[in-house]
Amino acid sequence: MLAVAIIAAVLVLFSLLLPLVAVFSVSQRVVGTADAAALAAADVAVGIRSGSPCEAAATVAVANTARLHGCLVDGSTATVRVTASVLGFEVSAQATAGRPPGESAVHAGRTGGTG
Repeated sequence: MLAVAIIAAVLVLFSLLLPLVAVFSVSQRVVGTADAAALAAADVAVGIRSGSPCEAAATVAVANTARLHGCLVDGSTATVRVTASVLGFEVSAQATAGRPPGESAVHAGRTGGTG
């Protein structure tokens, strides 16, 4: 009888923890997707790739099974918000990518070497 109670307790605990683990897992994926989408948008904004920054961000979001919920491009900086659903919960993340403030296109990509 004790074995049945222990097995039941483990099953209840597992059934309570599984949704939490699923939401945490998706939230980590959404954070990575937001980072990648912001980088894709910034690549277009600075001219590394052609196209529309927000369309590039949306393409990356969809490829990672998420949705682009917001996109703001200010010069060479792109800020995006990405959302995904898991077990009825909306999980979202925001990321910004672009040139650091004050860095010009002339200095972009330089290394600190003396050569």
